[in-house]
Amino acid sequence: MGKYLLVDGYNIINAWPRLKKIGATNLEEAREKLIEDIVEYKHYTGETVTIVFDAHLVKKSRMKKINIKGVSIIFTKEHETADSYIEKRVEELTKNRKNQVRVATSDWAEQQVVLGSGATRISARELNIEMDQVKKKIRIKTEETKKIRSTLEERIDSEIVEKLEKWRRSQGLS
Repeated sequence: MGKYLLVDGYNIINAWPRLKKIGATNLEEAREKLIEDIVEYKHYTGETVTIVFDAHLVKKSRMKKINIKGVSIIFTKEHETADSYIEKRVEELTKNRKNQVRVATSDWAEQQVVLGSGATRISARELNIEMDQVKKKIRIKTEETKKIRSTLEERIDSEIVEKLEKWRRSQGLS
């Protein structure tokens, strides 16, 4: 069974206030911030994630697919919307009934098509809430790891620490 999340990139950018603000002056930077957030999310959740951006108004554009740290980024071809790409991909993925497919968009019409195809939908607001929860869990885990490390350092006898430090230097380790 696979878990898939398809993200309507520009829909999310325009729905999240911080990305919308960035996108008003620099759309590329807003895309990069969204990708950065989604990469972090993907690595925590383990879902297979694809972000789809419209390029349908770009003259003679061809579909462009890149992979950034395990997240697929799709720029659609000329005359193809992110919605139509997502709809086709949902159809492919839901053929295997064991797959769990979610689509992140706040486009009501797209949500209806997605639901009719056997996938579930998650609004931009809901994805933002999930994203915040994931970031909080990552922060907590990082803090716990730091605490464990410092606790171990406190437990080691100072003579052992000194011997280990001498050994490290003799091995040329930094």
